Amino acid sequence: MNANHSINFFDRQFRQQVQNRDFQLNPFELAALPHLHGRVLDFGCGLGNLALAAAERGCQVLALDASPAAIEHLRQRAAADALPIEAIETNLRNYEIGEDFDCVVSIGLLMFFDCATASRLLALLQDRVRPGGIAVVNTLIEGTTYLDMFQPGNCCLMARTELTARFAGWNILHSEFRDFDAPGQSIKSFVTLIARKTKV
Repeated sequence: MNANHSINFFDRQFRQQVQNRDFQLNPFELAALPHLHGRVLDFGCGLGNLALAAAERGCQVLALDASPAAIEHLRQRAAADALPIEAIETNLRNYEIGEDFDCVVSIGLLMFFDCATASRLLALLQDRVRPGGIAVVNTLIEGTTYLDMFQPGNCCLMARTELTARFAGWNILHSEFRDFDAPGQSIKSFVTLIARKTKV
């Protein structure tokens, strides 16, 4: 993720959410949670609401994000409740994932990279799912007109069917398109896909 604009945008948002104690799971996280088990990677965890919910259900979570405010908050919450979460502030563009996971989650992240980087990261995340494991990917797609959170040149809005095509050969458990109204009569258009990796 290009540091600066997007990270600063979300740092401000996360600090406001903490101040308002706004920790509800969003619709995409609610869809993901029932599928999570075992060792979980939350790649772009934000405030960590999903990581916390997964850990409370018995998962062991590695949570990664570029936002200092988000990771500080998540570490405090995990420590206070003695939850098995390792929260790391990092440049997600270059983070080396050194293990495989039962579940890999990336919600609302890939659109913040140029398309070549987004494609590379998606392939890396897919590779790190164990056979029989779960991938959960959510991203903005073409049709989105709300672009205030993006730094020019660091944005990838996938074609409507691209994500499904990238999971050819997986067992698709859930696939959904959702549009949300955004400021200035603009639209956020999302795809969410949950898939099980085929066992060899």
